[in-house]
Amino acid sequence: MELLSTLLDFLVHLDQHLQAFAQEHGTWIYALLFVIIFCETGLVVTPFLPGDSLLFVAGSVAAIGAMDVHLLVALLFLAAVLGDNCNYAIGRFIGPRVFKRDDTWFFKRRYVDIANAFFLKHGGKTLIIARFLPIVRTYTPFVAGLGKMPYGRFLPFDILGGIIWIASLTYAGYLFGNLPWVKENLTLVILGIIFLSLLPGLIEWMRQRRRRD
Repeated sequence: MELLSTLLDFLVHLDQHLQAFAQEHGTWIYALLFVIIFCETGLVVTPFLPGDSLLFVAGSVAAIGAMDVHLLVALLFLAAVLGDNCNYAIGRFIGPRVFKRDDTWFFKRRYVDIANAFFLKHGGKTLIIARFLPIVRTYTPFVAGLGKMPYGRFLPFDILGGIIWIASLTYAGYLFGNLPWVKENLTLVILGIIFLSLLPGLIEWMRQRRRRD
């Protein structure tokens, strides 16, 4: 419960935490954000890390001069692509062993089922669409590797999805994150981003459950 409470506080007050870190540690803020995005996209055990909201808030923090937004976008794009490639490799070479284990608090096989359902429906475009879907985003490259998706097909979709995801949300935060209304209601904006990003995955999960019933 303490971990959940800490994570929730971090998510809701992202702007305050990132600004404080930037003030105290300077350019190390780039490394922190790089690691978070890499882990969120690259490790199936960390789907709970912030993604969409983090990008938006990071953009708004860059707008006040704490970071160079173009360097930020380039570094986070690299983190997102490297993370997906790491996850693809894990799925390709280690993935089958995972299904011999019971579910744990950080790994749920139903998440793999949800990601696989998106693949069946959208094919390679799933790698682009899933960038905007928490949890599905983390499991999609894993499922691509698990399903032996050819790497030559995986990489172009992954790169395109990565640049669209990183650039759209980071620059949106840079342009709009410090508008008076947005700044005064940033907590609501963050919660709204989280809700909207979770909604498609929830709808798809409900559809899959109805079909099984």
